[in-house]
Amino acid sequence: MKNSSIKPMLLPAAFLIFIAASTRLFPHPFNFTAIGAMALFSGANFKNKTFALLLPFIAMFLTDIVLGFHFSMAAVYACIGFTVWLGMKSSSDQNILRLAASSLISSLVFFLITNLPFWYYDIQLYPMNLEGTLQSYTMAIPFFGNQIAGDLFYTALIFGVYRLFISVRLKSIA
Repeated sequence: MKNSSIKPMLLPAAFLIFIAASTRLFPHPFNFTAIGAMALFSGANFKNKTFALLLPFIAMFLTDIVLGFHFSMAAVYACIGFTVWLGMKSSSDQNILRLAASSLISSLVFFLITNLPFWYYDIQLYPMNLEGTLQSYTMAIPFFGNQIAGDLFYTALIFGVYRLFISVRLKSIA
């Protein structure tokens, strides 16, 4: 793709990220949002890596203003950053298997990191020991299933719509 045809793709990509972020604000099953897919997409498709990282953080922050801030936000944002990094590693080879694997890895890392009990220290939800950690992970399993389903669904949707737009755009240029 020529450099001149990349810049017009910025607006549709940013629009897809805006729509993805808004999925946090509409009623949905817990953890079934497009946030992971949005971060993966951003990392994979924006050449400016600072922009690729900032866009999901800004989208998260703006929706957190509406939803509320919490003690475990640092862990959530770190996981979003990790997912952007995974997207960057997938940018040159965006095939179905790589994107699905990246989406699953992102979901797993998010599950493992954000369900450590010390993130809930402020509300003392679980004891700060091995038993509390196992209890936290056990209680989070239904959310994990929703996250995997949401991440895979939205990754397919966002990347698919973007690729469709690119192919239509390239056909109109040719």
